[in-house]
Amino acid sequence: MHAKSTFARPFPVYALRMTTLAVMMALSACGSGSDDDDDDEVSPGGDYVIPAAPAGLGYADTAPLPSGVQYYVDTAVTNVRGDACHATIETNAGVRVLQGFLKVWEPSTRLVDAGVSADAKNGCTGFEASDWSGIPNDTTDGKVTNAAVHAENIAFSARTTQNRTAAQELAAYLDDRRGKNYSVTDGMGPLTDYWRTAAQQTSTFAGAMSIPTESYVTKQDDSGNNTGVGGAANPSFGTVISFVQSMGADASTEPSKRFYKYARPWRWSTDVIVAPSLETAKSSSPGTDGGYPSGHTAEAVRNAIAMAYVVPERFQEMIARSMELGYNRIMAGMHSPLDVTGGRILGTASAVANIYNSDAGVRQAAFTQAHETLQAAVGAATVEDFYQFAHSQDVSKDRFADHAANASTYRYRLTWDFERTSDADSEAVVPKGAEVVLETRQPYLTADQRRVVLKTTALPAGYPVLDDEEGYGRLNLFAAADGYAAFNGDVTVTMDASQGGFNAMDSWRNDITGAGKLTKDGTGTLALTGANEYSGGTEIAQGTLRADSASALGAGAVYVDGGTLEVNADDTVQVKASYTQLSNGTLSVNLGKDNAGQLTVSGVAALAGTLRVEFAEDFIPAVGQTLTVLNAQGLHGQFDNVSVDGYKATVTYDAGTVQVHLDSEA
Repeated sequence: MHAKSTFARPFPVYALRMTTLAVMMALSACGSGSDDDDDDEVSPGGDYVIPAAPAGLGYADTAPLPSGVQYYVDTAVTNVRGDACHATIETNAGVRVLQGFLKVWEPSTRLVDAGVSADAKNGCTGFEASDWSGIPNDTTDGKVTNAAVHAENIAFSARTTQNRTAAQELAAYLDDRRGKNYSVTDGMGPLTDYWRTAAQQTSTFAGAMSIPTESYVTKQDDSGNNTGVGGAANPSFGTVISFVQSMGADASTEPSKRFYKYARPWRWSTDVIVAPSLETAKSSSPGTDGGYPSGHTAEAVRNAIAMAYVVPERFQEMIARSMELGYNRIMAGMHSPLDVTGGRILGTASAVANIYNSDAGVRQAAFTQAHETLQAAVGAATVEDFYQFAHSQDVSKDRFADHAANASTYRYRLTWDFERTSDADSEAVVPKGAEVVLETRQPYLTADQRRVVLKTTALPAGYPVLDDEEGYGRLNLFAAADGYAAFNGDVTVTMDASQGGFNAMDSWRNDITGAGKLTKDGTGTLALTGANEYSGGTEIAQGTLRADSASALGAGAVYVDGGTLEVNADDTVQVKASYTQLSNGTLSVNLGKDNAGQLTVSGVAALAGTLRVEFAEDFIPAVGQTLTVLNAQGLHGQFDNVSVDGYKATVTYDAGTVQVHLDSEA
């Protein structure tokens, strides 16, 4: 692309009376400004009064801790079996976090007692092992408490297994037999082989392209090391692997399985067809083989979250892979959708607890070592280069490369499209400590802000088993990694580009609603890509706010008083109220075909500061062409400095349009 040329502003061509920047600033200082586009913005003498910055709501949103509950992060150590003091909903954290399942199924006893007894101790009453057979029946099996949900849970399993393809059976077989952590590691995409090498991670099913013939007659187990080698035995990556391995502390699904005593789907119905290659893996002891929750899913989720924490460049891909493994448990016929949901909830709670309760220095050391080792391995000089490498493959090689498809699939696997049992529109609550999961993915936000992100991206209430009292069931970590979904208070984002990574550049891809205001501060760049409707306005005080979609800037006024608004969409970007740019502000437009990169202002545009005009890679304008930069209902003022990449140009202003005429190449 050509070098930029900068020149003094030309004489404006327009009929309306224009003020100088000095007069505009003086009028603004008189205190008669407004963030509306009404006639009261014009003084009696006809001079335009610059609006004040959008006022917003005047407060920030919060996500307070749920009240009156026992927090999982504080009680995770109670998730045990064979202990009379930790055998009930009230006394066992793992059982308690899954209690939404009681609205679907009531176990024969409310104790962690399937196949296990406990002696009395410390004033706690002991008990004998229950007589639950593990085979659905009318006497000792428990009771369905929501027939419609239960029926759909088993019917979903039947439909899925009856329509299973050979490729799906292979995927289900591998996710059943391989080490769960080894399986989810392929969510690292281009980084997978580098991770496995650094981790010294192995599997006897590595590179398997078909199901071993002997698996149909003999159970095949993975004799690899699953997570890899941790600690001092692996000097360059052991800290990372020890961190991942620590997710297993107090994370067992066995206490919950033995409390809820809910049979495997193939025991509920012969319409559920277990993959033939996994027939030998079926347990022959149904009384200790409960289906709820899925242990494979829980392990995959908690380890994937840990890996996403240390390599946040693949955050969404890793958690998507963990839920793909959960889906493959249904495909295998080994678990029902609600079993998998229970595994997700408990796996998430376990990861949150273990990360939250870890020493901050330990998890920072794991993050640092992961980046030092992997960046060196892939030859990435900077963390930005590392990010590019981590996303360098298309879907033919990286099945998680399509962000939109991942988002949709992940959302589906949170609810399985089950009917909501309630349409109550209750606000989500956020578990204590859950914000720590986003600590490396959104390092520029405060802990309180990350909690609000989790709240605004949470699932609606009312889906089966998801309304636990702490809020784990409704968390949507994939959506949370894409930033706020609502500004129900004012949001100030302060990024420090000198720290690199997501501190320097991040994208919020959610469709943002709410009445709050967004203020961009700090030196980094934040891109907005959603169909946004937030109405409190946008202020760019420092750094860059990049509009990557037509409605990125929401429905309020836009005020550029110290940073840069970069227009980078494949369409015209809309400002649905007034646009104000002061002398320290910059408008940077990336013009392309079919009016891409233009700014359209529904109200009045007050202009000063700098205009930069650049061009999309697929758009090469011709000398002599006149290009529209901005359209508004009215213009006041003009840019102080203008540069057009590769051209000498003349800028013209009329009653509502700013255009550049390309005089010659620079």
